[in-house]
Amino acid sequence: MNTNLPLDFTVDKEAKKVYIKREFDAELSLVWDAFTKAEILDQWVAPKPFTARTKVMDFKVGGRRFYAMVSPEGHEKWAIQKFTAINPKTHFATYNTFADKDENAEMPGSEWDYKFSGLGERTVVSITIYNESRERMERMVEMGFAEGFKMSIDNLDKVLAGLQQKG
Repeated sequence: MNTNLPLDFTVDKEAKKVYIKREFDAELSLVWDAFTKAEILDQWVAPKPFTARTKVMDFKVGGRRFYAMVSPEGHEKWAIQKFTAINPKTHFATYNTFADKDENAEMPGSEWDYKFSGLGERTVVSITIYNESRERMERMVEMGFAEGFKMSIDNLDKVLAGLQQKG
């Protein structure tokens, strides 16, 4: 499995958007599952040394994922993803916000649009993130979002390799 594939990561502060594009050396159905099933998401989405723990996931339009990023010391940072559109194996969209442990959302949030396309035995994932406020986006970037996302993608490559060996 080739894990040394390029990652395009572009921040457009004027448009309040982040564009991410990455090719994965895995078939579309496996990559789709990695982005849409809690038990797989929890294995890769948190940049090390954090872990992810999903409390609720209802993958349907109008459903949500409520999960925490957990530090090695046990500190939790909660987030909500509300699923706003789903077209199986090609596209889904979410509205994301941080939250407290009781699922009270912190505003403003961001809209994430995920597109998947198969390239033979590889899959391309394109993500567009629109932030409701420029301040939120700038804070996200300053907090190391790009570096954290790249670490998550490295985790995903390892999870996909493991899933391919099992499959």
